[in-house]
Amino acid sequence: MNESSWGAPSGDRQQAQPPAAPGPATPHGRAHGDASVYQHTPADQDETQLLPPVADGRADLGSLTRSAHTPHLGAPAGGPAEHGPGQGPGYGYAPGRAYQQPGSPVYGDGDAAQTRYMPSVPDAVPDPEPNGEGWNGEGRNGGGWGNGGPEGGAHRGRPLFRDEPGTTGEPGTANGPGTANGSGGGPDKPGEPLGRHEPEPVPAPAAPVNRGGRNLKAAIGVGVGLGAVILASLFVYKPAFLGVVVVAVVVGLWELTSRLAERKEIKVPLVPLVVGGAGMLIAGYVRGAEGAWVAMALTVLAVLVWRMIEPPENYLRDVTAGVFAAFYVPFLATFVVLTLAADDGAWRVLTFLLLTVCSDTGAYAVGYRFGKRKLAPRISPGKTREGLLGAIAFSMAAGALCMQFAIDGGSWWQGLILGLAVAVSATLGDLGESMIKRDLGIKDMGTLLPGHGGIMDRLDSLLPTAPVVWLLFVIFVGAG
Repeated sequence: MNESSWGAPSGDRQQAQPPAAPGPATPHGRAHGDASVYQHTPADQDETQLLPPVADGRADLGSLTRSAHTPHLGAPAGGPAEHGPGQGPGYGYAPGRAYQQPGSPVYGDGDAAQTRYMPSVPDAVPDPEPNGEGWNGEGRNGGGWGNGGPEGGAHRGRPLFRDEPGTTGEPGTANGPGTANGSGGGPDKPGEPLGRHEPEPVPAPAAPVNRGGRNLKAAIGVGVGLGAVILASLFVYKPAFLGVVVVAVVVGLWELTSRLAERKEIKVPLVPLVVGGAGMLIAGYVRGAEGAWVAMALTVLAVLVWRMIEPPENYLRDVTAGVFAAFYVPFLATFVVLTLAADDGAWRVLTFLLLTVCSDTGAYAVGYRFGKRKLAPRISPGKTREGLLGAIAFSMAAGALCMQFAIDGGSWWQGLILGLAVAVSATLGDLGESMIKRDLGIKDMGTLLPGHGGIMDRLDSLLPTAPVVWLLFVIFVGAG
């Protein structure tokens, strides 16, 4: 048996005394078979004795330990007891004999074949000396109930096993003076003085965030600011809104090409995309759809030529990504300026924006409260089917109101169709953007808009919805 792991330190160990002569049985003891009953004292138990288990799986817990300074009060008749594995003289037992502490039941079986190792678990008692280091000295009133007293027993605050860290009683250890189990230690951090460590600073309250980890205050503030800029430019001077769209497209192209280069090492020619994208928007506002198509074709040609400056490796990959970027960002945004070019273009664009925002808001509100069934768990785990129904309901209600009261020649039933189409296209656009970000291994396309991410994270549902709204406006009320 490893004495450093179970009993008292080697300096405190006393030589075990041989068993005394047989004594009278206690009132609680009784014979079991032909064996006598032994009685042990529970005081100052600081060593662990090995005891074999009985046949029915129970053991006399009161007889598992015995003090080194307390001899047996009785021994089997006819000589010293036989001792089992790992036990020396004075610790022996005879097969079939039971060991009992006063008041405990007696169990025994001579056929037990194994030995169980069980640690001593004494009751928490103060040190023998009331004024010692572990009671009224630096133990209780000085910050611990540790190892004071000459016996060094396993008292309150002392580890059960001797091989636990900091049990040497040295200063700075878990049981040393000024530490957790010695004279002044803290209850939760070994080696740190009790009452002497500085309190941990209280962190400042964090800004409220939603389930997606967004800063709600920043998101609301940025949304209000963007709305003010859009409304002012839309109803004060329409070409100013065209400038807002151009800026958004240029920043979106920069975000998309930067993420492609960082995550996939795809080198998309940015200069021809920026120039061609701005040209597409201006041509669409001035010359209509035909001008936008011509600008799109010239932009693709410029991307192919510009990439020829670089080495031919990965040429096809880079130009394919460039054509995709030209179509995805500036060409789809061209349908916004085509809608703006109508006589009541400001109200049409406002209807387009309101329906898209209502779709996103309805999806979030209903999905947050009632969402249970996932819509596309592999693409966007946060979207639910209930959220999609909320998006459709909110968007159709807003569409009916807008078409009835804001659009010349419009009707409420046309608004219902428009709202349904916007909810579906906005959801598909959001899923498409999520697919791109999952392929790139990113959460947001950028960090330009606090609480929102990047510009592309706000254009994800607007871009695919723009051609749908423009087409339905042309069908219902004409090009204007």
